[in-house]
Amino acid sequence: CRTYWYPLYAFVRRKGYSPQESEDLTQGFFARFLEKRSFQGVAPQKGRFRTFLLCSLTNFLANEWDKSQRLKRGGGLTFLQLETAHAEEAYSQEPADNATPEHVFDRQWAVRMLELVLARLRAEFGGAAQQARFEELKLFLTGEPGADGYVVVAARLGISEQGVKSAVHRLRQRFRDLFREEISHTVATRQEIDEELRYLVRLMS
Repeated sequence: CRTYWYPLYAFVRRKGYSPQESEDLTQGFFARFLEKRSFQGVAPQKGRFRTFLLCSLTNFLANEWDKSQRLKRGGGLTFLQLETAHAEEAYSQEPADNATPEHVFDRQWAVRMLELVLARLRAEFGGAAQQARFEELKLFLTGEPGADGYVVVAARLGISEQGVKSAVHRLRQRFRDLFREEISHTVATRQEIDEELRYLVRLMS
């Protein structure tokens, strides 16, 4: 729920609903999804999880919501504490383009997957000193900053330039492994993992 809440909220907003309506609809969707235990119907061989979730939400908007009462703010069932307070602030940062609701959902799914993997990677660096090391090295995950970048980081960390390059190589490999692992939970085959990764890279570029 925490991973997919904002991508689905952004989808609903791009459909034309107001901020309050979008928050209520997204919360209502997850409440219904969990109440009906819809996740029991999920299986890798049935397709990508993000596609299943988006189709479920689309059906909910078209059919289920008209039959249910709007969740009241401050009342009803609180099933999960989610970071909803800044959802509209985040949505206001969406590009002013003609992207479809589906593309907005996919784009935010890519962002959330990246954040999830980075959080897992950061958690593997224990202690304040290691956390500071990670913050320096993670800058190399999204590109190649050039020779000067290695020199500067080496000076900050008190290690050799070659030491930085070796650490970056290991970090990138672990980053790729964690990304593949996260994607593998949402698809059926190894080929689909590669396809999702390529699609994610396109979304982020």
